[in-house]
Amino acid sequence: MTGRQVVVTGATGFVGSAVLRHLAERYPRLVPRVLSRTPVPAEAGAVHRVGADLADPASLRGMCDGADVLLSLASYVGPDAGRCEAVNSVGTAALMAQARRAGVRRIVHLSTCAVYGPGPHRGPEVGELTPSPVSAASGSRLAGEASVLASGGLVLRAGLVLGRGDRWVVPALADAFRRVPAQWDGGAGLASFVDVDDLARLLAAFALGDGATSGTTGVLHAHHPEPVRNRDLMHALAGHGVLPEKPATDWPWSRCLEALATTPGWVSERQFTLLARDHWYRADAAWRLAGIDPGPGPLDRLGRTAPWYREKAAVKPG
Repeated sequence: MTGRQVVVTGATGFVGSAVLRHLAERYPRLVPRVLSRTPVPAEAGAVHRVGADLADPASLRGMCDGADVLLSLASYVGPDAGRCEAVNSVGTAALMAQARRAGVRRIVHLSTCAVYGPGPHRGPEVGELTPSPVSAASGSRLAGEASVLASGGLVLRAGLVLGRGDRWVVPALADAFRRVPAQWDGGAGLASFVDVDDLARLLAAFALGDGATSGTTGVLHAHHPEPVRNRDLMHALAGHGVLPEKPATDWPWSRCLEALATTPGWVSERQFTLLARDHWYRADAAWRLAGIDPGPGPLDRLGRTAPWYREKAAVKPG
């Protein structure tokens, strides 16, 4: 690792923070150059912070000069369509232009399986399903992927991410369960999840690994290979005191949607469907190419983040 220069965008975000923690532990001599509008926490280790913003392409000038590796982790996933376009599409394209100009040899970009749009999706490989995004956030992230691929980079599409810093998945489950206090259509829905620290390991392996990872380009799915059943996730969260235990009653899907629609809350029907019904994607290839073990799975990781979740689970994302 001596002499290798790594650039990280989105360094203070949910996934970016986990990646910096992993790099500090795994590569203590590495000092990443990070793009961040805010200070980087001390737990991230030594970094060289550059005050830049993807929404301001001019601020990215020179960001990648002298770099060997670019870890592109920044995104905006809120409802502002204009900001989605500015950050996820235009901003990513500007960042890739800087990477090409600087001759960066390895680009790893984090995207999302939300680009596939409405399900049900039951185990497709990359290439077996045509992306069909339905939100400004996922549509602009798909556009950003095109810039990465045109630059010879690797796109990693992740499923739902759990762990310390999760401001969407478990808070959404809490809101949905408050409004639909039953088991949802048998709790049989399967979805792709990954613990944020395992995702950080995978990202770092592709960014800094040797052998098969060094020339990997294109698109891969980036979550645990085994999907998680909804009733198992809800039971695990209840067991850790994060959510109330589900009552014995089981509501059919039509009643679940009726309760969701008639009880005030912030989770939409589309988001509820994403959480409660089949949305899973095969991801064995990424771990095999990276040469690392995916670990026991996200449910087994919940214990270490349960205290954080007990404090934050019911908080609506800002």
